[in-house]
Amino acid sequence: MTRPALPAPGVTEILRATAVPLVTGRVAPGVAAAAVIGTEQAVLTTGHRTAGSRESVRPDTPFALGSLTKTLTALLLAELASRGDVSYDDPIDLHLPPTAAPRRSGPPITLLDLATHSAGLPRLPGNFLRRALPHPLANPYARYRAEDLHHATARIRQRSRVVRYSTFGMGLLGHLLANAAGTDFGTLLTERVLHPLAMTGTSLSRLQGPPPDAVTGHRRGRPVQHWTFDALAGAGAAYATADDMLRYLQAHLRPHQTPIPTALTATHQPYHPYPRSPNAACMAWTHRATQDRTLLWHSGGTGGFTAFIGFSPEAHAGAVLLANATPTRAQPVLRAGRLLLDAVVSAAASR
Repeated sequence: MTRPALPAPGVTEILRATAVPLVTGRVAPGVAAAAVIGTEQAVLTTGHRTAGSRESVRPDTPFALGSLTKTLTALLLAELASRGDVSYDDPIDLHLPPTAAPRRSGPPITLLDLATHSAGLPRLPGNFLRRALPHPLANPYARYRAEDLHHATARIRQRSRVVRYSTFGMGLLGHLLANAAGTDFGTLLTERVLHPLAMTGTSLSRLQGPPPDAVTGHRRGRPVQHWTFDALAGAGAAYATADDMLRYLQAHLRPHQTPIPTALTATHQPYHPYPRSPNAACMAWTHRATQDRTLLWHSGGTGGFTAFIGFSPEAHAGAVLLANATPTRAQPVLRAGRLLLDAVVSAAASR
């Protein structure tokens, strides 16, 4: 006898199955998750803002996004380019002081090269560790200033054509966009991306520190200092709530229902394949095409937080997972995030 098909799990049920074990298994004190499956959407939070406290994580509680910030910086580039404020082909020299221009021959590095990790820059600037000392794990980006970034760009000698993930490049991109607009990166991002997408619970952790209501980050179950940013803010300074990340997911899944559809769609286009990988680099996003759908995703981590976001435009499904625990070698939060993305995309396909 053929058994009747079981009903597809709901969004909240899928989120609960992913988020709750991370807290009960003591992977993280608190977790926030959001997902979209077609016309259904949900946010789920569980656990506490700090280990041992009774203050619960809420949908409007900010978490550090780490490198998920890079997707916002790339979207900012796409928005400025769509309005003609900058060009994707602008050489970086155009938006740098003359003393900071790279002293090398050959084709110039462009803004699009930075956004697609195809400028051949290393993961971190050559002078980064010197500025991060003596506490490279506690708050490594706080002392890295614009003058340090300018010194690093002036020392770029030879451009590699290899696609290589670069925090240096994306932090530099945020700095250059702010220079082009004549303002600071946080103000520019807020005006051109966050406000149009109604992401009022998203902000940057600059030198003054994180949002006052942010959860506490943890390493090995113990509270740690928040990371703060200066010149490299575009690479990792954002904090956001689960509510806002749901809005961000919806914007990528329904770009034409937002005020910035051209910019959102532009960031989804693959430009360069990663070496020895089925994945390609979009503007910030990692891209993989399968037979019937496209997947785009990004992960992030700081000294006390891990984050994951991914979506499939064709399946009209996506998910976000935020945790106040630093990444570990086993990467349980990122593995859970990938499984969550698989679950929501599969659920969308079954409906």
